[in-house]
Amino acid sequence: QVQLVESGGGLVQAGESLKLSCAVSRSIENFDVVGWYRQVPGNQREMVATLTRYEGANYADFVEGRFAISKDSAKAMVFLQMTNLKPEDTAVYYCHTQTRALSPKYDRTYWGQGTQVTVSS
Repeated sequence: QVQLVESGGGLVQAGESLKLSCAVSRSIENFDVVGWYRQVPGNQREMVATLTRYEGANYADFVEGRFAISKDSAKAMVFLQMTNLKPEDTAVYYCHTQTRALSPKYDRTYWGQGTQVTVSS
């Protein structure tokens, strides 16, 4: 069983920084994609940042150069460094890993429990 545990969320003021961490229960190298999504209650979960095996990093448009995703394979950790946070960044942030197959029906996706990020005005 794959387990992902996020940490590092909290309450900050607009313009401040926050670093999220995700501990993965197996080697990150087993996955084709690692990344972060976020969700506001009542809304759909949306992609924030991903690292794909061959395509590198990808960020949502709303990131606007403010976030950076990274990983430490030796420690099986994924990170999201967030700077210049805005109130609209307030959400629950989820760690995400995925193995991809030629047919999407065989993709395997895993989620963490989420960590709350709240940005005050």
